Amino acid sequence: MIDSRCGLHCTTCTYKEPCGCGGCIETNGHPFHGACPVAQCCQEKGFYHCGECPELPCELLWSYTCDPEQGDTPHGARVEQCRIWRAETKGKP
Repeated sequence: MIDSRCGLHCTTCTYKEPCGCGGCIETNGHPFHGACPVAQCCQEKGFYHCGECPELPCELLWSYTCDPEQGDTPHGARVEQCRIWRAETKGKP
């Protein structure tokens, strides 16, 4: 299930329940931490998720995946998830 634009699995996010966050797709790009530049980028380009973008992985997405506080373990997990979504949907939601 595609539940974010960046490749994060919102169903496993520790902020989902305590913050009442529905994720960037459900909140139209405004999850618990406010406006999300990755979601905004997807929306402006008309993409459902980053896997649809020919620029994957871009600098913006890498900045999120490698963020010391909110980044992925292992680094690049979101990028890989977007690649999986791309393959599963052939670039379409």
